[in-house]
Amino acid sequence: MTNREKLKQLLLDVFLLSEEEFSFELKREEIETWDSLGVVSMAVGIQETFGYHFTPEQAIGISSIPDIIRILSENSVSVDE
Repeated sequence: MTNREKLKQLLLDVFLLSEEEFSFELKREEIETWDSLGVVSMAVGIQETFGYHFTPEQAIGISSIPDIIRILSENSVSVDE
């Protein structure tokens, strides 16, 4: 499984999304379950899956899936296609 596939599965599970609802371009306001608990769950999942720990400022500042990918990429976790 690629890192991109792992990230997708993590986000599907954390935000309770179906395959049809998911896109790597989704924004926070488009995901009903992306609330404060969702942020914590996502951050824990990222740490467990990729070994990267978001700072609290990063976690709070994430507003889209592209933001997640950018932060991971900037920290040597490639999630490219």
